Amino acid sequence: MAALGNFDGVHLGHQALIAEARRIADAQEKLLAAVVFEPQPQEFFRPNAPPFRLTPFRAKAHLLSQLGVDLLIVLHFNRELAQMSAQDFVMEVLVGDLAATHVVVGSDFRFGRGRGGDVSLLSYMGDMEHFGVTVFDLEQTGAEKISSTRIREALKDGKPEEAARLLGHWWAVEGHVGVGDGRGRGIGFPTANLKVEHSLEPKFGIYAVRATVDEKQSYDGVASFGIRPMFEVPKPLLEVHLFDFAGDLYGKHLVVSFVAYLRQELKFSTLDALKAEMKRDADAARNALANAAPLAALDR
Repeated sequence: MAALGNFDGVHLGHQALIAEARRIADAQEKLLAAVVFEPQPQEFFRPNAPPFRLTPFRAKAHLLSQLGVDLLIVLHFNRELAQMSAQDFVMEVLVGDLAATHVVVGSDFRFGRGRGGDVSLLSYMGDMEHFGVTVFDLEQTGAEKISSTRIREALKDGKPEEAARLLGHWWAVEGHVGVGDGRGRGIGFPTANLKVEHSLEPKFGIYAVRATVDEKQSYDGVASFGIRPMFEVPKPLLEVHLFDFAGDLYGKHLVVSFVAYLRQELKFSTLDALKAEMKRDADAARNALANAAPLAALDR
């Protein structure tokens, strides 16, 4: 029993599809596998395009597990798979490699060379090869249409609350803390520096965030994402100041959930002006976090 898709973001639409697949798997007394592609096809075909991925693979695997997926099957998307016809994909991968007895896909699922296969072809071949096909359409349940594209647009517009409403959880980035220039510590706001790589870049600016350190304790905080106009770093950087944290974060793994957008990046004439604004940002972040909707942050 398999659910097929990219599941980028593991948003509410994906969650509803997985729930339906879980229901069918239970009725058939089968294990539920999620079948995903890595890299995602768009990443393969457009390797030099700006990163668009909402959910790193590690986070995707964690979220799918929380939804009741028993097995995660990763299909390496390479040139051979990209050139495989839709019919060959069904016969070689679904029937041959996976021995699928039933598959669940979204109504817009496309597969095979040139995206030549659709749900009609999949259903027809399922009849021919004796495996079941369920085409899940969230809109038929009366729910709104949810797409990863809408979520990306919300994040690019500085609307993490809207993204979270569609995701069902706060959008997050993760990585290991690198060594910075120490400027934050020098003005009383030590920050953990993360490079946002292989993931969507949200709108530049200041955010209220929640962060989990090494899959253990969570902290509220304030973060800056961008090029720091006062110092002009060459690549966008995420700098996170955790409230009430004492200790060394270098090398630790952080999951940073974006809760509220506070303001755009600004350039200040003096360090004193920057320090005063950072205090105001911290106060605004504490207030935003105290009044945030009770959505679950990515819990590691």
